[in-house]
Parts: sequence; C-alpha cells; structure tokens
Amino acid sequence: MNSTTTTKAVHPLPAPISSDKLPEKPIATIESSGSWQALNLKNIWAYRELLYFLTWRDVKVRYKQTFLGVLWVVVQPLATMLIFSLFFGRLAGLNSRTGNVPYSIFAFAGLLPWTYFANAVTTSGNSLVSSSHLITKIYFPRMIIPAAAIAAGLVDFALSSVILVILMLGYHVEITWRLLLLLPLTALVTLLALGVGLLLSAINVKYRDIRHALPFLVQIWMFASPVIYPTTLVPKQWQWLIALNPMTGIIDGFRSALFGAREGVGRALLTSIIVTLVLLLVSAFAFRRMEKDFADII
Repeated sequence: MNSTTTTKAVHPLPAPISSDKLPEKPIATIESSGSWQALNLKNIWAYRELLYFLTWRDVKVRYKQTFLGVLWVVVQPLATMLIFSLFFGRLAGLNSRTGNVPYSIFAFAGLLPWTYFANAVTTSGNSLVSSSHLITKIYFPRMIIPAAAIAAGLVDFALSSVILVILMLGYHVEITWRLLLLLPLTALVTLLALGVGLLLSAINVKYRDIRHALPFLVQIWMFASPVIYPTTLVPKQWQWLIALNPMTGIIDGFRSALFGAREGVGRALLTSIIVTLVLLLVSAFAFRRMEKDFADII
C-alpha cells in the first residue's frame, strides 16, 4: 500500500516593522483647535445628527419609568406657582405690586423662562461627567453633549408655554401680537443657558465640587432674579445691580411680551443681550481650551 504525504504550505510570519520605517510625525492627530474658533459651527453642523439623537435620548431618559410621564412638565411650574401665590402673593402682599396682572399668572410668567434655564444649566453642567463612556471611546465635538441637554429642555418649555396660554385665557388676559416677541426671548435664554452650561460642564470634569454646588448656585440665582417679585420692588439705587443679572432682562421681557410694556425693560434687556453674548464667547473659548484633556481625566 502506497502512502501519500500531504505537504502544507508554510507562510512565513511578516517581518516586524522597523522603527526606522515609522513616520517621524503622526499621520493624523485629533485634538481641539488652538486657534480662536470658539463655537466652530461648521464642525458642529457636521455632527448635527448626533446632536439630534442625543437630544432625543435625553428627552426619553428624563421620563423613562415615571408614573406621570410628561405631566411632570406641567406639575412642577403649576405647583410652584400655587406656593408662590399663597406665601408671596397673599401673605407677603405682592398681589398689590403687580398692577392689573393677577399675581398667579405674573409668577407663572417668571417661572416659565426660569424653570427652563435652571433645569438646562443643571443638566448641562453634569452632562459631560454622565457621558464619560462616550467621551473616552469616540471623537465628536464635545460641545454637542451640553448643547443636547439644553435642547432637550426646549420640549418641556414648549409644553409649559401651552399652560401659560391657557392661564391667560382663564384670567382674561388679552393675547396680542406681542407674543411673537417670545421667540427671540426664548433664543436669548437658550444662549444664556448654553454659555453657563458650557463653562460649568467643563469645570465639572476637573473639579467635581460643581455637581454639589450647582443646586445651591441655582437657588441663589433664582432669588437674585425677579421671578417672585417685580423689579420695581427693588430700591432704585440698587436696580442697576439687579440689571447686571442677565435673567432680569429676560424675565421682564417675557412679562412685557405677555402683559404689555414696562418701565426700564429696554435697558435691562440690552444688558442681558450683551452679558449673554460675552459669556457665551468666553465660555466657548474656555471649553475648547479644556476639552483636549477631557478623555484623560474624566
């Protein structure tokens, strides 16, 4: 019997790459730009689909496994309005300081932009730390994460605005063309939330104290803003100081668009626009300077 032998071809292992053949410089480097491109809108626009999906994810996660679901959007400002109306409207006597506008709807008009701003700042300030699994794995503009948290809050803001219109009809407040002014005012409070959120989220990556300080900061900021009280309640010699708070012009602007023009709103609103734009540019620049280290220290 003849035996047959099978010969297998042996492929030699590839020779190790000599260090002499490696390029002297990296072929591609992913890093934040060192030039003055604070927002880099072109790069963010290229990742607009990621911004959309992260925004939608934040909306779904917020009400996942909740009993009331999106009704929390209505419960929070309405419950706060009722508490303010009882303690500040009646007991503190602010009903007589709001003119012809009932204090309940006066307070709700201030709570509408403030609630959106406060929630947007809180969620965006913690957004980078809570998304560490994304930052350490793939590259994308890091600004998208806090921006998505702020954009998700616009859904709650839109639903609360419907409740405001219903309250205006219930209190027989005239609805005029001035309601269109709410659109640029909403854009302004969104830019302000973005400026504050970018700065706090970047600092929070390195100093986790921000997570604990945020609720206290938001609470103090609310009392420094004319949410509960009208601006006219502040002594005239101190009104310039409260006008430096960008939320003052925004809240007074909301009330002027809903109930009619008020004294000094134009100056306060101009101050809010200037402070918001400066804060946004400074925050964006600081964010871009710090984001190169996010993946290493988060």
